[in-house]
Amino acid sequence: MSELLESLREALSSDAPSDGAPMPGNGSARLVTDPDVIASYAHDEAQWAPYGTPAALVRAGSARDVARVVEVCARLGVPVVPRGAGTGLSGGANALDGCVLLSLEAMDGILEIDPVERLAVVQPGVVNDDLRRACAEHGLWYPPDPASSPWSTIGGNVATNAGGVCCVKYGVTRDYVLALEAVVGRGETVRLGRRTAKGVVGYDLCGLLVGSEGTLGVVTEITVRLRGARAPERTVVGYFDTLRDAGAAVASVTAAGVVPSALELVDRHCLQAVDQWRNMGLSADANVLLLGRSDAPGEAGEAEADTMVRCFEEAGATWSARSADETEAEALFAARRLAYPALERLGPVLTEDVCVPRALVPEMLARIERAGAEHDTHIANIAHAGDGNLHPLIIAPAGDDAARVRAQRAFDRIVDDAIALGGTVTGEHGVGLLKRRGLHAELDPAVVALHRAVKNALDPAGIFNPGKVFGPPT
Repeated sequence: MSELLESLREALSSDAPSDGAPMPGNGSARLVTDPDVIASYAHDEAQWAPYGTPAALVRAGSARDVARVVEVCARLGVPVVPRGAGTGLSGGANALDGCVLLSLEAMDGILEIDPVERLAVVQPGVVNDDLRRACAEHGLWYPPDPASSPWSTIGGNVATNAGGVCCVKYGVTRDYVLALEAVVGRGETVRLGRRTAKGVVGYDLCGLLVGSEGTLGVVTEITVRLRGARAPERTVVGYFDTLRDAGAAVASVTAAGVVPSALELVDRHCLQAVDQWRNMGLSADANVLLLGRSDAPGEAGEAEADTMVRCFEEAGATWSARSADETEAEALFAARRLAYPALERLGPVLTEDVCVPRALVPEMLARIERAGAEHDTHIANIAHAGDGNLHPLIIAPAGDDAARVRAQRAFDRIVDDAIALGGTVTGEHGVGLLKRRGLHAELDPAVVALHRAVKNALDPAGIFNPGKVFGPPT
């Protein structure tokens, strides 16, 4: 321990030239050993994911800091666990005993916005919504919008390949990452990808790092593709009595060939929790709320909105209409984002994240309901329903060990059902610690071996977030 701390202090206090990034404080200030401070960084938002006691916390101020930490840890065989804002939901940023927690939150500079090439260059600690606002000042738009966008960082979004409400039409983080700077191996700093609109030189190592959850290196700079400002959206609202009816409406929208800019589902448990917290009166009108949007311009957008209303009605909506009040429409989508924190007020929430073919959304929703009933577990549902990405929210009262065991069984059942329907165990939250069993159930052993070979090649010292993603299937 003393050798590690002494080596880190020396490395971070070196007089070697900086890479130009702002560096908060001196090396001693960036190296934190206070147990109380370290404890506040030791885990993300994943309920029930285990975490250990770090040896130290480093608040990196530059890519040079990151490289030097990695050099020390590679030499001493000490695990490095990178983290951003800690909003993850799979345990991917959770500390390991004796590790160095490497916080990138202070690397929060927007280095460039290029309106001509439609790209931005940012450090990993930039908050998603801050980037979106900065782009909007140039008439540009960065689409990935996870529910945690007011707090989550671009580096964290890259680590998990985050999605969001509009990804049904516009794709996920990987679709917007053009280039990365990363520290890999034993401390080498590399640049991957390109700034051009096209490029096929070599393997797609840039894409490989997106979604790697910190297991292949530490990302220190991101170049993202931007789009022009989007057209105003038309919002369609549908109330349903059952999850199956709402799921049928989702399948109907897909079959009609409509690609909405959002298609979100919120069930009665979420609506009730939001009402209890913010008194929005939503649960009085619906058991399940389906929210659709179209941002297609002109008559095409009108036609898409009308088609969604028809699909909702034909699937059994008790009420559906286009919203004529933009303030009301925004409030409904705000309720969708409030569902998770509202449910947390009722007890610890274990957030699932499975994805199935869109035509099978009704069947998957029915299976989630059965899992809750069979295991006597309270399960609420929100979903990016338009792309089949479901987020069952599993609630177990704090301190009730029996309820937690039942909830874990329901969690496992949902994962198994998603795989059985040809789906995947995670659409955007990542594998981390919570989904390792599901990963091994989904992937063939030969494919797991390929992944591990890549890991060994890029991480020869075995220090980057070890045990995460491809660890033992617990």
